[in-house]
Amino acid sequence: MTRHGLAALCIAATIGMMTSATAAEFEVKMLNKGSDGQPMVFEPAFLRIQPGDTVRFVSTDKGHDAETIPGMLPDGAQPFKGKLSQDVTVTFTMPGLYGYRCIPHFGMGMVGLIAVGDNTSNLDAARKVKMPPLPTKRMTALLERATQQAAKQ
Repeated sequence: MTRHGLAALCIAATIGMMTSATAAEFEVKMLNKGSDGQPMVFEPAFLRIQPGDTVRFVSTDKGHDAETIPGMLPDGAQPFKGKLSQDVTVTFTMPGLYGYRCIPHFGMGMVGLIAVGDNTSNLDAARKVKMPPLPTKRMTALLERATQQAAKQ
């Protein structure tokens, strides 16, 4: 390898390390019972991350999945859908609010929210999504938390 080729390889490796060093990884557990005693939860139910960060939804207790709630993701963002009793890993690239649910336990309130960056431009659309009473109650609290944290920054 020439000196120039070696230098280019070193620069590329350094850029690659810098990019991976800035992205973070998070874990959300899918649980039958949370640490607070609530049944059918994602833990944590709320995350604030940055574009490029990755979230791994872990099937800690079997019988759960994770997927975006239609109407609760930024315009142009790709929805995600995991499989029952399997982990799913998602990298979030677009800023905004992402509501997600466990399909088998949605009616029992198994929902979560990820705020990517400080962009809450899809907040009104997320609030208008029709859901059963318990998921609506839990999601309302999560959306309030997201707006409070965004206001502090």
